[in-house]
Amino acid sequence: MRAGETYDALRSGFTWDLPVRLNMARQVLDHPVDRAAIIDLTRGREDVSYGDLARLSDGIANALLTRGVGRGDRIGVLRSQDKWCAAAHIAIWKIGAISIPLFKLFMQDALTSRVIDAGARFVITDDEGVDMLAPLHDVTPLVPEKMTLGSDPVEPVNTVADDPAVLIYTSGTTGSPKGALHGHRVLTGHLPGVEISHDFLGQEGDCLWTPADWAWIGGLFDVLMPGLALGVPVVAARMTKFSVAECASIISQGSVRNIFFPPTALRMLKAENASIEGLRSIASGGESLGAEMLDWGRKAFGLTINEFYGQTECNMVASSCSALFDALPGCIGKPVPGHDIAVLDCDGAPTDREGDVAIRRGSASMMLGYWNRPEETAQKYRGDWMLTGDRGVWRNGYLRFVGREDDVITSGGYRIGPAEIEDCLLRHEAVSTVGVVGKPDPVRTEIVKAYVVLKQGYTRDAAMAELLQNFVKERLARYSYPREICFLDALPMTVTGKVIRKDLKARAIAECDPE
Repeated sequence: MRAGETYDALRSGFTWDLPVRLNMARQVLDHPVDRAAIIDLTRGREDVSYGDLARLSDGIANALLTRGVGRGDRIGVLRSQDKWCAAAHIAIWKIGAISIPLFKLFMQDALTSRVIDAGARFVITDDEGVDMLAPLHDVTPLVPEKMTLGSDPVEPVNTVADDPAVLIYTSGTTGSPKGALHGHRVLTGHLPGVEISHDFLGQEGDCLWTPADWAWIGGLFDVLMPGLALGVPVVAARMTKFSVAECASIISQGSVRNIFFPPTALRMLKAENASIEGLRSIASGGESLGAEMLDWGRKAFGLTINEFYGQTECNMVASSCSALFDALPGCIGKPVPGHDIAVLDCDGAPTDREGDVAIRRGSASMMLGYWNRPEETAQKYRGDWMLTGDRGVWRNGYLRFVGREDDVITSGGYRIGPAEIEDCLLRHEAVSTVGVVGKPDPVRTEIVKAYVVLKQGYTRDAAMAELLQNFVKERLARYSYPREICFLDALPMTVTGKVIRKDLKARAIAECDPE
């Protein structure tokens, strides 16, 4: 991507440049060995060069090879932002294996379901992760800091663009979470959107950071790997809970100039009237920010926040770019060069009215398919188009996000599937039936709300609500527990016995404005 051209020129002249041989490990390390790659603030400050990163990844790759890991094997990565997390993914790709990003916020059930579904035998982690993995007797945790790592250079194997490289699990909107399997082309597919969402990332002095975990596609492929591929230093810093003061400290320590902020982080900054100077670009994705937030951003940061759009199955497909065109409040932006987006009517034909947002096959960031789920993969497509499950409409060439077809809850920048939470609550001896929806929230966009019918003999009180909340906290991701629980005599059901979530959703919305 080149600054100085118009949006139309960039889009019309764009073609995917995918070489016959493509391995993401080689792609991200293809820079001078003494150039800064990662600024690791997790234990003081450590500047990690590309040469350092190559050696760390070689060590892990050697350790995996001696354990019999080969092409196509799935290896988990359960670490927070740090140099070892980056090196682990690179090492796995070097030997042709498949990395599985795993959240440190996962509790036992959420972690187990993903590791078992993927068939992972090894997980690269740290001491905390070892304890988390203890119940998985068929999985061997590997802690790089405590291993003997070979020093022999490991040349990346000759993979092609569509060879599997990374397995990223979705939020589990219907039943258990699905693994979106991506090939080595996925990084190339992200680069145009990452570049324009940061007003042509890669300018002199650029330095990239996000508070989002690198286990999320937004952290791994919107920030870490594109930054490395473009030669932009990436800051690694752990934030167990977002705070304005810690955010400002990280920006200062790391000399950060480019940030991906989830919308919730922006709302927290706005709530405290925070202002940060010295940034060159801010990107945000997850949901539309609106005119008020964009206006605040211009005052607080002295720049326009660029919104972008995508999902685990096909990411970074639409974006705003203040260097190319003005933002249109309420809209995500325009299609990123290389990605064709359509809004389809009920017959699957493009329409100017509200419809299903879809992405044409051929996008380099599009998944190869769902892991071991051919039927669900087929259902994701309609002819030449991949359905996102979202509703949208065009506004003067801009894509406006209308809502979700499914019941995904957007909370704190995370997409949370209600089915997984319902399944968890139903395991508690006191719960008869349950329905989970998102309740509108001014800071988090939505909170998880559970409507529960208890079995006879159990008391509907605050103590029971807290007990159920802790039950979920101990088993699923910490961000997905129900922040509110309401006890009902019965849930709205279809004739086939399914909970009518839209009725519960309407009730949750009404609770916000009882008048």
